[in-house]
Order: sequence, then structure tokens, then C-alpha cells
Amino acid sequence: MFSKSKTIILVALEDELPKKYLPTWNIIYSGVGKVNAAYSLSKAIHEFEPSTVINFGTAGTLSSNLNGLHEVSVFKQRDMDAVGLGFVLGETPFDEISTIDNKRKGLSCGTGDSFVNTKPKLLTDLVDMEAYALAKVCKLSQIEFICYKYISDNADDDANNAWNENLTNGALAFSNLLS
Repeated sequence: MFSKSKTIILVALEDELPKKYLPTWNIIYSGVGKVNAAYSLSKAIHEFEPSTVINFGTAGTLSSNLNGLHEVSVFKQRDMDAVGLGFVLGETPFDEISTIDNKRKGLSCGTGDSFVNTKPKLLTDLVDMEAYALAKVCKLSQIEFICYKYISDNADDDANNAWNENLTNGALAFSNLLS
């Protein structure tokens, strides 16, 4: 499916995908949030020179009929708000890249530096804290970006409990995909 030698898997936290599940793959843990994700990926690109970056992680859903593991193909910044300057919610001022579509079949994801437990203003299928930053670094670096998210919660007032309960389920589902 993917060339292991030219592919890195980038995950925010080891709890989301312990190396024991995919011991022969290059797994990098970035830490939580857009800045940590972009910085870790930039370092990994310099070190490994990958042709493909796969992001795996957990995500909340804004749709009660979604569950399990899904590919994500459209990425937006849910916390980019320059509406007061005349820009659309999610649009980065004076930047040609706001929405990223990797032209694969998948869901949309709104990335922001906050854990979502109430409905955000910018609506997407899923919400996370790293994918947009990773998609943008890959786009600018001309590296193939593939993203899978395991729906861990419903982005509601029980999101933190559900997220903790679903970490292992997500790791198993993703490792089965690549095995």
C-alpha cells in the first residue's frame, strides 16, 4: 500500500498509536496542536525526506451518524477568525491557501488549538488539533499527505471521557489498516 522506507506516520501522542502496534514503521510523535505538528513535521522532512506523510489521530465528530476510522481529505482552520477584517471564517488573511483538499475521497476536518466539547462556528465533519497544519506543510513541501482519523468522541460535553475510552480502539483500527 505504502513504501515504508519513504513514509512517515505522524501522530500527536504516543497514547494514540503506541509503536508496538506498527513496530516496522517510522512513527513520529509531534505533541498536541498546530505549532507542534508543523514543527515536528518540518524536522521529520529534513531527517527522513519522505515522499508520503500519513497523519493518524483521534477526532471528534459533529455528526452523530459517524464512527470508526475514516480518511480525511479536506482540511480547514476552525480557529482562524479574521471576520472583523472582512475575511471568511477559516480564511487566512493574505494567504492563497485556506482550505486544503488533497483530492482523495474522505471527510472534512476543522483543525484548531482547542479541544472541542461544544459545536464550533466553522462546521466540518470532524474536528482535531493538528491535521490542517500537517496538510499545509506537505502541500508547501510537495509531499503526498494522507490522513486517517478515528472518531473518538462527539465533540460534546462528554468528549474528554469518550476520547480517553477510545484511544486503544483507534490504534487497533489504524494498525489493522496498515497491516
